[in-house]
Amino acid sequence: MKKLTVVLFFCLLLSPTHHISYAQIRCGAERTELYLPLLKNQRVAICTNPTGTIGKTHIVDSLNALQLNIVKIFAPEHGFRGDAEAGAVIQSGIDTKTGIPVVSLYGKNKKPSPKQLEDVDYILFDIQDVGCRFYTYISTLHYIMEAAAEQGVKVLILDRPNPNGYFVDGPILNMEYQSFVGMHPIPVVHGMTIGEYGMMINGEKWLANGIECDLQVIPVEGYDHTMRYSLPIPPSPNLQTDEAIYLYPSLCLFEGTDISVGRGTPYPFQQFGHPDLKVGEDYFTPVSIPKVSENPPQKGKKCRGINLTQYAQKELLKGNSFNVEYLLLAYQNFPNKEQFFTNKNFFDKLAGSATLRWQIINGRTQEEIEQSWQKDLEAFKQIRSKYLLYPDFE
Repeated sequence: MKKLTVVLFFCLLLSPTHHISYAQIRCGAERTELYLPLLKNQRVAICTNPTGTIGKTHIVDSLNALQLNIVKIFAPEHGFRGDAEAGAVIQSGIDTKTGIPVVSLYGKNKKPSPKQLEDVDYILFDIQDVGCRFYTYISTLHYIMEAAAEQGVKVLILDRPNPNGYFVDGPILNMEYQSFVGMHPIPVVHGMTIGEYGMMINGEKWLANGIECDLQVIPVEGYDHTMRYSLPIPPSPNLQTDEAIYLYPSLCLFEGTDISVGRGTPYPFQQFGHPDLKVGEDYFTPVSIPKVSENPPQKGKKCRGINLTQYAQKELLKGNSFNVEYLLLAYQNFPNKEQFFTNKNFFDKLAGSATLRWQIINGRTQEEIEQSWQKDLEAFKQIRSKYLLYPDFE
C-alpha cells in the first residue's frame, strides 16, 4: 500500500492547484444553431437539472423564451431545479417558473411510460455527468433511450465535458449485480462523455431486447479527453468542488459501509471518518443540512478520519485513478470488522460484484486488487474506443 499519510503530510506544503477550465469549450446546449432547426415544429420533452444551461440561464428557460414547444420536463435524481438530496423522493408537478409539467424519473417511475411519451416527438437530454458508473444520470439516460426506442421518439443528447474523462479505471460490473447504480458492464470510471456513453448504450445493444434508439449527439466544441474540466455548476448537492468530483469514484464505495464520507459537513466526498476509526488526524461531526443531507451517516457523532482535500489538489495536477487505498486503510483501522460493511448488498452493487469486498476482508493488497481487474479493463477500453467523439488521452 502507498504511504497515504506521508503523502498527505507533504500535500499540506503545497499551495492549492488552479482548477483548469477552457474558454474555447462550447457545450452542446450552447450550439443552438445545430439543434434548433431539428426541433422546429416538434413536441419536445427535456430531461435536465440545474447543470443544463445556456450561458448562465437554465436551458428550459432559454428554449421556452425562444418559443420552442416544450410539452414536459423529465426530472432525474435531485430534481429538475436541483433541490433534493441523494435518494430523496422527487415529486411530479408543474414548474412554477414556466408552467410546464414536470415528470419525475426517480423513485418508482424511472422509465417514461408510453402515456408520458404519447405527445412527444423529441427528448432533449442535457445533464452534466461526472463519469462514474454509479452516478445515476447515465441510468436515467438508459431508461429514456429505451422508452424512446419503444415509442418511436427521437433522443437528442446535448453533450458536456466529463471532469473525470481523462482516465478509465476500476472493476467491471458483473451483470448479476445490475441495479440503478450500475446498469452496464463497465468499470467504475468509464472515461466517456454522456454523449459518447449514449452511443455505447445503443451500439452495444444494452437496451431491452437489443432495440436501438434514434439517437443524435450535439458534441462539445473544443474538448478532448486530456482536459481537466472544472464544472461551473455543481452536478448534485454533495459534489460542490473539483476535489469532491475527483474523489467521488473512490469514496462513494464507503456508502455501503459504516464510514462517513462527510455528508452533513462542509466537505462531503472530500473526507472519510468514523467515531471508532483508529487512523487520521482530522475530526468532523455530521449535522443535518436541509436539502443537502437531512439525515447523514454518523449524524451528531464526532468522527475521526482523513481530509483528502489537499491530497486531491495535488493529484489533480498529475493524474487520476480509482483508489482502493482509502477503503483498505479504513478497514484495517476499524476495530469491529464485522460491523464495517453495514450494507453488503449496496456495497457490492457499487463495486460491481462481491469480489472487492471479499478481497478486502481476506487481506489482499492494493496492488493485488488493482491487478485483478486489468484484463477486463483492457477489453473495455477496446469497446470504448469505438464510440469516442473526441481525441483520447492515449
